[in-house]
Amino acid sequence: MSTPILRVAGILEGISCLALFGFAMPMKYVFDNPEFIRPTGMTHGVLFLAFLVVLLATCHVKKWSLGIFGLGLIAAIIPFGTFVFDHKIKKLDTE
Repeated sequence: MSTPILRVAGILEGISCLALFGFAMPMKYVFDNPEFIRPTGMTHGVLFLAFLVVLLATCHVKKWSLGIFGLGLIAAIIPFGTFVFDHKIKKLDTE
């Protein structure tokens, strides 16, 4: 796997997280309209798993340490984490 694919997967996962927390959940809990939770949550779940698979494959191909995979895993769990991890990926790719 190449680094640009990992970066795109991370950005898409981050955007889906923002959509879930910033749009779908307020629609459900503030406006009592739960119809956006299922598709947004499903999309976020699929993109989360895709990011982890691409991260694992990229770490294997690029021979990155297990620590980099751990950072990516933590970044995927924390909101806005994949955007911060993207900066780390840029640095690793230039080395």
